[in-house]
Amino acid sequence: MRNLLSSVGSTAREFAAHLGFMARSFFALLAVSPRLLRRPRLVTEQIHFIGNYSLIIIAVSGLFVGMVLGLQGYYTLNKYGSEQALGLLVALSLTRELGPVVTALLFAGRAGTSLTAEIGLMKAGEQLSAMEMMAVNPVERVLAPRFWAGVIAMPILATIFSAVGVLGGYLVGVQLIGVDEGAFWSQMQAGVDIWQDIANGFVKSLVFGIAVTFVSLFQGYEAQATPEDVARATTRTVVISSLSVWWLDFLMTALMFNK
Repeated sequence: MRNLLSSVGSTAREFAAHLGFMARSFFALLAVSPRLLRRPRLVTEQIHFIGNYSLIIIAVSGLFVGMVLGLQGYYTLNKYGSEQALGLLVALSLTRELGPVVTALLFAGRAGTSLTAEIGLMKAGEQLSAMEMMAVNPVERVLAPRFWAGVIAMPILATIFSAVGVLGGYLVGVQLIGVDEGAFWSQMQAGVDIWQDIANGFVKSLVFGIAVTFVSLFQGYEAQATPEDVARATTRTVVISSLSVWWLDFLMTALMFNK
């Protein structure tokens, strides 16, 4: 029993120390961020790299998620004679929940692993050490632009995901099944609130962008300078980012939609 308590205590202490180190790293990243105002091109280049290269998978995934929502939603609503509310069901599901969450998970798998591998390989190739030798802060020059690019790109990608998903639900529900087009759009317009639904979904995607991007950069920056540990860091990025997204989603949903 004594050994078990000692092991649990040691693990908890290491976990708390790791969280504290992550928090210090996060605030250090925020501290150097205002200097990016002098070089905004660093951020715009990373927005193109992170956002544009993730656009195809986000758009295609959004289309098929919307189509599946339209199909499953119609079968469920048809049992109660409420198939005219299909547009509202699709829109609320995407803007409130699926848009931000699925986009964040796809972002972690596509852009997050790319950022971790890029930073990890820069560290393995001693490029970050070379910057420090030249009195260049790698956090300011390498991490901060990528962090803010991810934060900016995530809400944009989530909006595209939701918009394309609504289009997919329209194609299946109206064009394929035959739900009344006017009822599809009018129910959606009447039931979706710009502040309660769309704005809350935007806030979710913004928080997910902060969490996923920071985890990706932190894992790459703290990885050992070996190819094996860089590979393990990319795996940790996906696992930690996914768990963070689900936990934050539950927390924010409980706070936002508790009325």
